[in-house]
Amino acid sequence: MTAPQPFTLREPRKPDDFPGVAAVLSAADPDWPVTPDLLRVWDAAHDPALYRLELVAEQAGRIVGVGQVGHDDFAFEEWRYFGGITVHPDARGQGVGTALYGALMERLRARGAQDIRTMLSDQDRDAPGRAFLAARGFTRTWDRYESRLHTADADLGAFDDLMTAVSQGGVQLRSVADLAGDPARDRRLWELDWRLFQDVPMGQALTRRPFEAWVKQELDDPTFSHELSFVAVRPDVDDPETGPYVGYSTLMRNPAGFYVIGMTGVRREDRGRGVAKALKVAAMRALAAAGGGEIRTFNDPPNKAMLGMNRALGFRRGPTRSRYELHLDPVTGERRPVPVPEGLA
Repeated sequence: MTAPQPFTLREPRKPDDFPGVAAVLSAADPDWPVTPDLLRVWDAAHDPALYRLELVAEQAGRIVGVGQVGHDDFAFEEWRYFGGITVHPDARGQGVGTALYGALMERLRARGAQDIRTMLSDQDRDAPGRAFLAARGFTRTWDRYESRLHTADADLGAFDDLMTAVSQGGVQLRSVADLAGDPARDRRLWELDWRLFQDVPMGQALTRRPFEAWVKQELDDPTFSHELSFVAVRPDVDDPETGPYVGYSTLMRNPAGFYVIGMTGVRREDRGRGVAKALKVAAMRALAAAGGGEIRTFNDPPNKAMLGMNRALGFRRGPTRSRYELHLDPVTGERRPVPVPEGLA
């Protein structure tokens, strides 16, 4: 047996380290690969007002581990942090993850962190990560269900009546690309996105990203498909914040070739009319016309309406991703008990 080689921890050198970091992340989660270019774009889109700490583990000139933690811009509190540690599969069992965890936690305790969160799936390959968290006192507090569908397996003609009814109800389904001529488009979508997100049952209080950060992280992200993301428009509506935009559904393309639904929602005044389902069908039909592909989406267990809609559209359940939390006493830095929601105990 070859003896483990020593490694060192350091902050990443950007952009030189992006290929090495992408290799670690993609090897550890091949279902959701990333590229150096995406890491570069995401790094540039980070809100500089939020704290972030990144470390890499280097062994014999090669990056074998990545650790990062920072403020959660979706649920910001000064004392709450979100992050993760990833070790290349062929470098595990050598203390890399333990060293990264120790270095990150030392900094977080010094900052008075009270709530540290991360996500892991229920897949077999993440079993070592779940054991790692359990050994350090993390508690599973929330689940997100992943569902998948390939347009080749969907009977998209079965929704003709739905699409006709929505159209006759005065709703136009237009792609984000089609709305590029609207000078207020981006700000209206930002307002609508925030309004819709507040009704998504995600088990936490959400915070609003600044307009400039939202545009960089959403509309300007290279994975975002302007042609396959659709807006429900009612010309007879003139909301002071969202104008005639009453619903929204987005698709983003992963480097592996599949697509991911980001937001799908309709303002409260227009719910119960099939608009949300029609938005998804419009995206599915547009993707099928462009050559087809797999679509993945995430939903929270309390969101029974959306889960039922996805089943009706033909989505089938995939892996579950769970949120794990560690609570610390702000004075002593010692672990505090984490309340476990009913159903997860």
